[in-house]
Amino acid sequence: MQHRLINYTWLNPPRRFMLKENEISFTTHPKTDYWQRTYYGFQNDNGHFFAFPTIVKTFTYALQVRYAPKGIYDQAGVMAYLDSENWVKASIEYENETISRLGSVVTNSGFSDWATTDIDTQPEFKIFFRLSRRGKDFLVENASDGIHYHQMRIFHLDQAESTLKLGVYACSPSESSFEVTFSNFEFGDCLWEPYDDME
Repeated sequence: MQHRLINYTWLNPPRRFMLKENEISFTTHPKTDYWQRTYYGFQNDNGHFFAFPTIVKTFTYALQVRYAPKGIYDQAGVMAYLDSENWVKASIEYENETISRLGSVVTNSGFSDWATTDIDTQPEFKIFFRLSRRGKDFLVENASDGIHYHQMRIFHLDQAESTLKLGVYACSPSESSFEVTFSNFEFGDCLWEPYDDME
């Protein structure tokens, strides 16, 4: 079901953005990121995040993202956020002219993990993400065409009991800056079927 961008607010707004009924474009600031502690030790919570609050416990949220990376670690995708220490993001992250990383970061109780697969770098990334929820359990998927989705990850958010902020994010952890466009938003009934134990 098509989803209008109403009741959305910013966490760490960019200096400029353009909002339409089912599309938003903006430019990232340098030195912005989301990460908590694990391995690297640092804590970053200053990426651009445009989201709406929801208490719905079963849903599917989908969107398309398009961006041309300018520098290492440039990234953009879907995000669900409880607070600075409990969230998930899924995106393509630019590495170099040859390889980039399609992946997700799940953060529980202030510690992030990062699961990725290498993909070919493109002059412009175009990808659909779909995030489904059943209680505290989530499924994140991706598709090149918005139709044929592929599972990326099933995960659990320990603290997902109250209002969840759901939306899109982009950031430039290095000194770069890039323009990103999110479109084709959908939000509705959960397309992730409940598990049926066949035994």
